[in-house]
Amino acid sequence: MTHDPFHPADQPEPPRPTWTDQDGRTVDDNDINQWIADQVAPAPAEHGQDGGQGGGKGAQVVDLEAARAGRHPYSPADRPDDEPDPTAPAPAVADGPPPEGETTWVDQGGKEDRDWRAELEAKMRTRRPVVPLWLRSRAEALQTLGWVGQHYAYVAGYQATRTPLYAGRLAFRSPRGLARLVGGMVRWTFDLEGEPVRLATVQKADPEAYLKLSRQRDSRVRLRVPIALVVLATLLIAALMVAAAPSGLQWGALAVALAALGILGKPADRPLIERAVLASTVEKLTSDIVIRALMALSIAGITQAMSKNPKDAIRFVSPITRDGPGWRADIDLPYGVTVGDIMDKRKQMSGALRRPLGCIWPEGDSTIHEGRLILWVGDKDLSRTVVKSPLVKAASHDVFKGIPFGADPRGRPITVPIIEQNILIGSQPGQGKTASVRVLASGAALDPTTEMWIHELKGTGDLDPHEQNCHRYVSGIEDAAIAYAADSLTLLKKEVMRRAAALKTLPADLCPDKKVTRQIADKRSLGLHPLVAIFDECQNLFAHEEYGAKAGEDAEFIIKLGRALGVVLILATQRPDKRSLPTGISANVTIRFCLRVAGQTENDMILGTSSYQNGIRATLFVPGPPDKGGDAGTGYLLGATTMPKVVKSAYLDTPATQRIADRAYALRKAAGTLSGHALGQVPEQVTPTFDLLADILAVVPANEAKVWNEVVVDRLADLRPDAYGAWATLEGGAKTGQLTTALKPYGIKTMQVWGTPEAGGKGANRIGIARDDILTAVTQRDKSRSSGAAS
Repeated sequence: MTHDPFHPADQPEPPRPTWTDQDGRTVDDNDINQWIADQVAPAPAEHGQDGGQGGGKGAQVVDLEAARAGRHPYSPADRPDDEPDPTAPAPAVADGPPPEGETTWVDQGGKEDRDWRAELEAKMRTRRPVVPLWLRSRAEALQTLGWVGQHYAYVAGYQATRTPLYAGRLAFRSPRGLARLVGGMVRWTFDLEGEPVRLATVQKADPEAYLKLSRQRDSRVRLRVPIALVVLATLLIAALMVAAAPSGLQWGALAVALAALGILGKPADRPLIERAVLASTVEKLTSDIVIRALMALSIAGITQAMSKNPKDAIRFVSPITRDGPGWRADIDLPYGVTVGDIMDKRKQMSGALRRPLGCIWPEGDSTIHEGRLILWVGDKDLSRTVVKSPLVKAASHDVFKGIPFGADPRGRPITVPIIEQNILIGSQPGQGKTASVRVLASGAALDPTTEMWIHELKGTGDLDPHEQNCHRYVSGIEDAAIAYAADSLTLLKKEVMRRAAALKTLPADLCPDKKVTRQIADKRSLGLHPLVAIFDECQNLFAHEEYGAKAGEDAEFIIKLGRALGVVLILATQRPDKRSLPTGISANVTIRFCLRVAGQTENDMILGTSSYQNGIRATLFVPGPPDKGGDAGTGYLLGATTMPKVVKSAYLDTPATQRIADRAYALRKAAGTLSGHALGQVPEQVTPTFDLLADILAVVPANEAKVWNEVVVDRLADLRPDAYGAWATLEGGAKTGQLTTALKPYGIKTMQVWGTPEAGGKGANRIGIARDDILTAVTQRDKSRSSGAAS
C-alpha cells in the first residue's frame, strides 16, 4: 500500500502541548479532557435525580473557576510568570509565517499587503493616451479636419446667401427697437420701475415706507437726468457729424443703427439667424441612461446585483466620452454577468436606449475579463451608411500594405492584410458576401505584380470585370467549371512546392526570414510575386462528389504552407457546414469575415469554435438589404485587427468595379505582367472532365448485374484511351485498385464477384462492382445537383 502524503489519514498529527504537574508527571490535553469528564460525570444516587438545581436528569453543578483551574496541573495563582494564560484571548497574529503547531486563519484583519510594482504596471497598461487616438492616425486626423472644414464652410456659405434676408428682418424690426430704446431710457431716467412699489405703500397707508421710497426715487432721478442729457447730446453730435460725412459713411452708419435697433426689437420666440444645421435629436448618453437600459434587459445577474448594491453593481471604469460619431461607455458588469448576455439582448437594448438597432454596438474586451462591456451608441444607423472605397480613385495599390476593406461603426477605415494571410467569408445568400469579395479582388487587381486566379462558381458573372486581369478565370456552376477550379487547386499545390524550393535557395541577405517581401516580389524572374486565388461559392467545389475530396485536401495544404510563400486563398461560401467547408480549411484560415448567418453552428464554422459563446455572434445582424432596414454588407471581422470588430464592407457596384478593372489592366499591360487567361492562352488541364460513372454504365450493359474491376478497366480503356489507357497497363492488384480508389469519393464499395474471363476459362471470385450501385450513385448525384442549383 502506497503512502499518500496528501491524504488526510496520512498526515502527521501536530504536536500536542504538554505540561509538567507538581509531582513531575507529564500531562497533555487528553489527560486534562479526561479529568474534566470525570468532574462532570453523573452524581451518585445519594445526590438525587436532579443533581442539584434542576440542570436536567443526571446533571451536576460544577464551579467554573474550579473547573478552569483543574484543566491545568496548577492553579492560576501558581502559574509561572513566563507561562501564557490559556484562558486569555489570543494575541494578534504578526506578519510572517506562524509558529509551528499554531492555526492561522485565511481572512485576517489588518492592513492589506499590496504590491505597488504590480499596481504601477497595471496603471501603465491602462493609462489614457496623451494625444487623442484620432490624431495618431494620419487618415483619421485628415478625415476629422475635413469634417470640421466642410462643416464651417457650409455654415458660412449658408449664412452668406441669407444676408439680404437678415438685413430686411433687421430693418423691419428697427422701429420696434427704437420704441424699446426710448421707452427704456425714459423708465430708467425717471425710475418708473419703482412706481408700482410706491403705489403699493400708498394703498397700505404706510407713510414712513412711502417717504423712504420717495427720497430714494428723487436721489436716483437727480443722478440719472444729467446722464441722460449727456447721452442725448452725444447722440445729437454724432448725428450732425454723420450728416456732414460722405454718403458712404452715412449709409454705413444708418446700417449699423438699423442693425442695432433691429437686434433690440427682435421677438423672443423668433431668432434672427436661421440654423444651417438642424440640432441633433440624439440624446446624450449618460450613466443613468445606460443603467436604465441594462436594467430593462431583465438579466437576473444585473437585477439581483442592483437590488443588493445599486451604487457599485454596475461600474463605469472611465467617463462616457464622445468617440467619433457616437458615444462610448466602458463598463464592468456585475459579477457573473458576461458580455454574451448583453449581446443576446441587443434588440431589447435598442428599445431601452430609444435608438435604431444599427446604432447599438456592444462588444467585449476579453483581454481584461469577460465582464468588461464596451458599449458604443452611434448617431447614425450603420445599415443606412454607405461606405465609399478609396480604390475607386486610386491609381494603383500595394497589396503588402493590405486592402482597404470598409469601416467600423465609428467610421474608422478598416484595412485587411493580404500577404501571409488566408481569408474566409461566409453568410446567408444575399447578405453581401460576393460584394465583399469584389472589394478584395479590386485591391489585388490594382497591384500589377499580383497574379490573380478567380473562380466564380455561381455563374452570375459578379466578378466578370476582372476577367481581363486574371491568369486563370472561370464563371459557372456546371461540372466543367468545377473541374477547372479543382485543377487550379492542384496547380496551386504544385506552385507552393516550387516556391518553397525557390525561396530556400535565396541568399540570407535577400531573404533573412524566408518569407516573400516587396523586394523579392518585384524581382519577377524569381517567380515569387503575390498570387491571390479567389473561390466564390466554394461550397459547390468542396461538396462535389467527384472533385470535392481532393480539392479540400489541396486547399488545406495550400492554406497551411502557402502563406509565407505569397500564395493567398480567398474563400467565400453561403453554406458553411462540414461537407461544404472541410474542417481542415475552416480551422486554419487566419482572417474571417462572417456576415449574417442563421445559427450558432454556421457562426462557429466561419468565425471559429466557441465564437458564439464568447459573444462574437453574426446572428445579431438583421437580414435583408439596407434600404429595407437590413444589415447586408455588415459582419464580424476576425483576425485582421487585434480584437474582433463589426465592419461594414465598402460598396462597389458593377460600373465602379469595371473602372477599377480597366485601370488595373492598363497598369498590368504597361508592366508586362499579363499572363494566361488574360492573354487568351489555353489553360493547363489536370483533372479529366469525363464522367466516370456514366462511362461505367456505358461499358457495363444492363444484363450484367456484377462485373470484375479488371474487366471494367479494360472496357473503359477501349472507350477512352486518353483517359483510362494508363489504368489498363497496370498489373494485377494495381489495376483493380485503381478503379476502387476512383470510386471511393462516390461512396461505392467493391465486393467479391463470381465470374469467368471474357476470353474463356475457369470461373473465380475476384474484386468487382455491382451495376446497381453505380446507377444509384448517379441518381443521388443528379438530385443533389438539382437541389444545389435551386438553392
